[in-house]
Amino acid sequence: MGSWCRTGATLVLGAGVGAAVCRLLSLRGREEEEEGAGVLHRVPVLPVPSVLASELTVSPGASVAVMKYGFPSLANIKTRESYVTSYDPRTRTASWVIERLNPASLSGSSNRKNCEFRADDSVHLFHRSTNDDYRGSGFDRGHLAAAANHKWSQKAMDDTFYLSNVAPQNPHLNQNTWNNLEKLCRSLTKRYLNVYVCSGPLYLPRQEADGKLYVRYQVIGQNHVAVPTHFFKVLILEQANGRGVELRSYVLPNEPIDEKVPLERFLVPIETIERASGLLFVSNILKRTSSLQADRPTTLPRIHQ
Repeated sequence: MGSWCRTGATLVLGAGVGAAVCRLLSLRGREEEEEGAGVLHRVPVLPVPSVLASELTVSPGASVAVMKYGFPSLANIKTRESYVTSYDPRTRTASWVIERLNPASLSGSSNRKNCEFRADDSVHLFHRSTNDDYRGSGFDRGHLAAAANHKWSQKAMDDTFYLSNVAPQNPHLNQNTWNNLEKLCRSLTKRYLNVYVCSGPLYLPRQEADGKLYVRYQVIGQNHVAVPTHFFKVLILEQANGRGVELRSYVLPNEPIDEKVPLERFLVPIETIERASGLLFVSNILKRTSSLQADRPTTLPRIHQ
C-alpha cells in the first residue's frame, strides 16, 4: 500500500465536510479540474504515538478486547460473541460495528452454510428489520461485521447473521469491492498483531438541480429500512512489535464500482468519517497515548470522481 496509504489521525479544516466527501466519492464523471476540489486534497497528518499492543489473553472475539480503543458513540450498545455494535432504531441498521481480527479469529471449522439471516429479537418490534424487508428489494443483506472474520466459533459466525449487523447494500458493491475490502482487512492480520475494524453506514448530502444540498435515501420493506448512500470502514492496526498503531479509513458509495478502481482510491482522512457520521475515533485512541506532535503536511491520495 505504501506509506501514503497509512493515514494517521488527521485535522480537517473548514466546514461542509459531508458535502465535500459526497462530491469526492461520487463515481459519476466530472471535469478533471474539479477532481481535487474540497478539503481532502491536502491536510496535515498527525502521527499517533506508541500504544502498547496487548497479547491475546481472552477468546478472539471477546467484547472486552474488541473495545480496547473505546466506543465511537454510546447509544444502544449491543454485545455479541464476535463484535460490539451500536444500533440505530430509526434506520433499522447499526450505526457502527466493531470487531477484532487476528489469525486466531480467522481460523476454525465454522461454516457459513450453517448460518441463516434472522431478525434481532433484542430490538423492539417497532424498530427491527426482517428478511421480508429485503425480499425483492434489489439489495443484498450486506454484512458490517463479516462472517468470514469469525471462523473461530460457529456461534460467533452465527451472530454476524443478525439483521442488526447488516444494511441494504448494492449487490455489485457487496459481492465485489466491499468483499475485496473485507479480504484486505483479513490479509492485514499477517502483518499486524491485531486489526480492529469499525464498519457502518453513512447518509451523505448530494447537490441537486436547484443548487441546494439534500440528504435523501431510499427505504425498503414494510419496516422502512434505510438504504445508506455510502459505507465506511475504519481500521486500527496494532503493530506486532509494539511500536504503536496505524490508522486507515475508507468510504465507498453504495453503488456499483468498477473493480479496476483500486481500494486506495477510497481512502479518506478519518475526521471526514467522524464529521459525517457523528462518531469519534481519534479521541479514544489518543486516550491510550501520552503525547501527540504534529508532522508537516502531506498529500493524501486523490479520490477521482
